[in-house]
Amino acid sequence: MKKKSKITYKQSGVDIVKADRLVEKIKALVAPTLNSNVISHVGGFAALYKINDKQYLAASTDGVGTKLKVAQQLGIHSSIGQDLVAMCVNDLICTGARPLFFLDYFATGGLDLKTSYSVLKGISEACLESGMALIGGETAEMPGVYEKGVYDLAGFSVGLVDKKNLINGSKIKKNDVLIGLPSSGFHSNGYSLLRKLIKPNQKQLLKKILTPTRLYVKPIMKAIDNGFQIKAMAHITGSGFLNIPRINEKFDYQIRDDLKVPPIFREIQKLAQIDDFEMARTFNMGVGFVIATSPENSKALIRFLDQNNQSPFVLGQVLGQGSGQVVWQGHRL
Repeated sequence: MKKKSKITYKQSGVDIVKADRLVEKIKALVAPTLNSNVISHVGGFAALYKINDKQYLAASTDGVGTKLKVAQQLGIHSSIGQDLVAMCVNDLICTGARPLFFLDYFATGGLDLKTSYSVLKGISEACLESGMALIGGETAEMPGVYEKGVYDLAGFSVGLVDKKNLINGSKIKKNDVLIGLPSSGFHSNGYSLLRKLIKPNQKQLLKKILTPTRLYVKPIMKAIDNGFQIKAMAHITGSGFLNIPRINEKFDYQIRDDLKVPPIFREIQKLAQIDDFEMARTFNMGVGFVIATSPENSKALIRFLDQNNQSPFVLGQVLGQGSGQVVWQGHRL
């Protein structure tokens, strides 16, 4: 039997290293537009803009990526709206900001009322779940750009955070605990690779990877409102565990070696013939959100999140000052 050759994310058409280089170039373009009210911008989970001496607006934008192709392939459009909202608002709350409102952009080759209504209904329901007003959006019919039956999505979320309550990773210390919250699956990242691996006739597997991105707003806001001391948060999206150092790149981080990876990830890993480290640089590995807190606060926070049906677990710890490296199973990702 001929041995399968491995298929990496880059080989599926997505070059993360090149994308990171583009971000660095974007920073140079952005710089002249900034003013003294901009507190943080490109590179963070959400941008921060000072509106007065005590409050910041937080803003984030995102799409759903090629997970859209799976939804369109199966003709299932009811959950993709939640993906859109979650990809934006899960970033937004990493600053401690309370979500205020959301806007969407829906572009298609030809408007199908049933499909568009299903997508927008999902967006509306996810906004309701996140405590956000869906205040507007744009619908664009673009034949010649998109084929009939094809659509694309983008979303924009805005929140508010008091300066005194801002969470930005500046208080991170050695031995702080990283608490993981489970993902609902692949969320909305890595689908260019998934679509290379899963055949069109594998309907059940395709439906499984269409599971919507989990929303973390309610439990996180509840933990903040109950006074738990959260030092930093990370939404685990594209690049997997490499999102963790974004909370503070002056430290290194350790992922526990005995992390329990859900079977669906192992199934995809077997199809791709790639190692754990390539997987952890591409997918969330069953970890959708990460919270950093002090060792003395970690048990109470885990207990609270567990009582709120989040199934939290100790993911790892802060190793100490470094250069933003993530160590797992003795290797740097």
